Parts: sequence; C-alpha cells; structure tokens
Amino acid sequence: MSMNKKLIALICMVLVVAMALTACGGNNAANNEPAKDSNAGATEPKKEEPAPAVVEGPKYNFRLAETHPADYPTTKADVKFAELVKEKSAGRITIEVFPSAQLGEEKAAIEQVQLGAIEFTRISSGPLGEFNKDFGVFSLPYIFDNDEHVWNFLKGDAATKLLDSLETSRLKGLTYYSSGSRSFYSTKPLTSIEDLKGLKIRVIQNKLNIDIMDALGASATPMAYGEVYSALQTGVIDAAENNYPSYYSSKHYEVAKHYIQDSHQRVPEVLMMSKAAWDKLSPEDQAIIKEAAVESTDYQRAEWAAYEKVSEDAVRAAGATITQVADVKPWQDAVKPVIDANTVEFKEVLDAISAAR
Repeated sequence: MSMNKKLIALICMVLVVAMALTACGGNNAANNEPAKDSNAGATEPKKEEPAPAVVEGPKYNFRLAETHPADYPTTKADVKFAELVKEKSAGRITIEVFPSAQLGEEKAAIEQVQLGAIEFTRISSGPLGEFNKDFGVFSLPYIFDNDEHVWNFLKGDAATKLLDSLETSRLKGLTYYSSGSRSFYSTKPLTSIEDLKGLKIRVIQNKLNIDIMDALGASATPMAYGEVYSALQTGVIDAAENNYPSYYSSKHYEVAKHYIQDSHQRVPEVLMMSKAAWDKLSPEDQAIIKEAAVESTDYQRAEWAAYEKVSEDAVRAAGATITQVADVKPWQDAVKPVIDANTVEFKEVLDAISAAR
C-alpha cells in the first residue's frame, strides 16, 4: 500500500473513533446529568386538599324527655336540636327524643334530669319555679304585653342570667322556646272575670299560680298535665288554663268548650340539660350542645307561630266558644296584690322586663 493510501486510511480511522466518542458524550445519563423534563414549563397538577378530619372524642347516647306529642312545636324543636348536635359532632353525640311524657310528666322529668337519670328535657318555666325560685317571675300575671315584649326580654342579659342560675339547682339552662299566652277554658260558660269565681281550676304546680286563683276568686287545683282531660271530663275540676296549641293538642276542647282569651301569663319554655351530664363533657362538646340549642330557637318560634294559628282555627271549627277580653284592666286589678307581694323578690328581673317593653 502506498504512503498516500496508508495516510487516508489512518485519517478515516481517526474520524470514526471521534464520531463514536461524540455520540457517547451526548448521553446525559452517562454524564450524570438529569434528563430533561419533556413537560418542562407545563403547569404542575393541583394538589388535592386533605379531607376534613372527623371530630374525635367520646361517643354519647343521650335522652330528652318531652311532655307534648310528636307533632307539637316544642317536640319538633327538640328533634331539630338533636339533629344539629349529631351533625356538629360528626355523629358522636346522639340524642333520642321521647315525646308524650313517656319518661314522665314535667315535674318528674325535672327531678330525673337533676339526678342525671335523663340528660335533657324541655320544660315550662312555670313548674321550674318550684325548683329554682328565680323562675317564679314568669308566673306573675300580665307582666308582658305581647310576644314581641317577651322576646325582647328573653334575648337580654337578665334572661341569660336566669338560665345560668339553674346551675344552683343541678340543671344547665340552654335556651328558651316560645309558648304563647295562657288563658282560661272551662266546662261552664266563660264570658267575664266574674265567671271564674268559685270554679275549681287546674294550675301548674307552683305557689304563685295558687295565689293568682285565690285573687280571682277561684279554687286552685295543682295537677299534672296528663291528668287534666279526665279531670275535666269527670268534674274533678271545672276549668284549666293554657295556650291554644296545648288546648288543641290535648283535646281539652272536647270536654271544656268555653275559652276566654285573657292572656294572663306568657310563660316561656326552657330547654335544659343535667348539670351532672354537662360537667362530664369537654369544653368543645359543651360548645356543640349550646350552639345547637340556640340555633334551634328560631326554628321552634316559626313552628310555634304556625301551629298557634292552626290550633285556634281547629278549636273554633270544633265548636269551642272563644271570648276575647276587650278590657284587661279589671283582671290586672284583681291580681295586683299578687304582683305587689312579689315585687321586692323579683325587682331586678321585673325592672328588666319593664325596660324591654
């Protein structure tokens, strides 16, 4: 092979080796460099938010005693309250509502709640006066002008203080519910204040109600709510007093067809809990219970307003005779001694009620 041919062959061999080395050098992995991202510059996928944590803590199964039937506004509000508690506690706290006095009439229910045998009850503030004297103020006659006046007071500090005072009676007040106004109904005609004289009238079991009947010339007969129908029917009593929804739902209008609307009392309902059961809850669970109770109030008030109208229409349609008191002053004058005798004891609350007028 000539020198020129050898030189050409050598040059070709060098070029082949150089090309091979260049090809190897282009491999990023061989040079320990990170591979280029084919999606460089693209928007990164949005990270999923973590699911909300389930509320942790002990589980509770509570009971709530209710005197009224399942379709009554307070019972519906009890159920609403229970639903809110279950929702806010992520199912940890459940409350079963027992309507129609299945767990006892109001006085018996209060006693069981005090002992912690039942955790909750909805009660009229009337009988509460026998367990906590501060609540006796609601039994005083004609201290409220109308429903608006009642709620102006119930939303204020004095009413909150009253709820808090229940703790001294081993009870925890949670919220107020509506109960309208109370008036008289009888097996005998009622057209004026004079017609009450000598009547045997069932009253809520507290001393102030007895004093009011005495002032009106009637004879007070304390009796459990569940006994009133048969007592009217058999003549054990001549009359009772309550609001339209109770007059209707209890069917008292069937045996006492004469109703005189004097609206002598506006006695709010109270949703409350056993203090013993309350104290066992964590601050977080206490907040859940209280918040749910307060939230159920507007629901109950709406249910009450609707049912009150339904009840009045129903008893009228059933033949009840309704007499509207045009001038309440003779009634107020008759019971003034009762108010005067209790003014000093309830002065602070009565002042707050007047200020809410």
